[in-house]
Amino acid sequence: MDIIKKYGCLLLVYIFHLFPIKKNKVFLYSYYGSQYGCNPKYITEYILQQTPKGKYDLVWALNDLKNSDIRHGIRKVKTMSIRYFYEMCTAKVIITNFRTTDFFIKRKNQYYIQTWHSSLRLKRIEKDAIKYLPKQYVEMAKKDSGKCDLLLSGCGYSTEIFRRSFWYDGEIFTHGTPRNDVFFQKGIVDKDKLLYQLNIERGTKIVLYAPTYRKNNDLTVYNLDYKALVKALKKKFGGNWICLIKLHPHLLPYSQQLRSAAGDVKDVTSFHDIQQLLYITDFLITDYSSLMFDYSITNKPCYLYVPDEMEYMKKERELYFKLSEIPFIKAYSNQDLSEKIQQLDLVQYQKSLKSFHHRIGSYETGRACEKLLNRIEEICFEESGRDTVEAI
Repeated sequence: MDIIKKYGCLLLVYIFHLFPIKKNKVFLYSYYGSQYGCNPKYITEYILQQTPKGKYDLVWALNDLKNSDIRHGIRKVKTMSIRYFYEMCTAKVIITNFRTTDFFIKRKNQYYIQTWHSSLRLKRIEKDAIKYLPKQYVEMAKKDSGKCDLLLSGCGYSTEIFRRSFWYDGEIFTHGTPRNDVFFQKGIVDKDKLLYQLNIERGTKIVLYAPTYRKNNDLTVYNLDYKALVKALKKKFGGNWICLIKLHPHLLPYSQQLRSAAGDVKDVTSFHDIQQLLYITDFLITDYSSLMFDYSITNKPCYLYVPDEMEYMKKERELYFKLSEIPFIKAYSNQDLSEKIQQLDLVQYQKSLKSFHHRIGSYETGRACEKLLNRIEEICFEESGRDTVEAI
């Protein structure tokens, strides 16, 4: 961004700071406006469901205003537009899942909720990974933490990480993550509608492959044998199976190459809501992605396909856990994967998951949205009421 545009945006911010804050306005965005998803989406959906129409003015910032996932009752605004700055500057509550930039200058009576974008991480983050992070990001992260009023945490282990590494000493909300409520409550995700949308027949069992990326762009680590995988799953569990592939955004330049090598599979990379995909998935295969921890709530099998484990440990970001310390089953080749599917003891696996959740001190109970809405109610209405009384 050139310096003229930067100062033009900052000028808009200061101008709109002269406008009154609207006490019921909630301004939200996810991954800098790239999608309608993650924790901000799920608290939005809960507000729409649980509160009277018009009680909250919900404004979503999006890069693409044609986003068809946005529900009725939500106002859309294009990121970095004049209207974007007006809505952000006059909202009572700001909610996002990533770091904010210098263009968010929090006003005295605004309340900023940072939901973050995972309940628990495998790869180290923020101050714990400072040697891997660009200096510009570190400065932005420090400023963002200084603006934050509330930080959401999915478990006690994450709370410890945040206290140590987030440059933040404010309140941590220990009630779980809104996007994980889907695994506890029926009706949040319409499974039949989603299967229809993905053109998958009801009763079909689903294996989802959702790998992360490598810095060296080595594509050989994604050489899953999908025919052998489906054959192994049918032999172990019976039924008809379909493979879904969801690639990391950084792998999109190679998506056509990876899909052509995959054979008869369904590509769901463009489907933004990973929680919905996890909800309908019967068997997950990933590698070093934190979505393994979200999926563990389902008690369904999760395997880590990690043929490059030794190399990854040497060259990529340091981890919070050794792979041997987490309950997910590791496979190092296609043959190893097929064999370990046959060897799966589901009862023992689920016991290991339960023990792990106890060890990390999970806060996930399916009530994260409820608890967060209660806090938003206090901020938007009870506090504004007290402010009015004091002013009088």
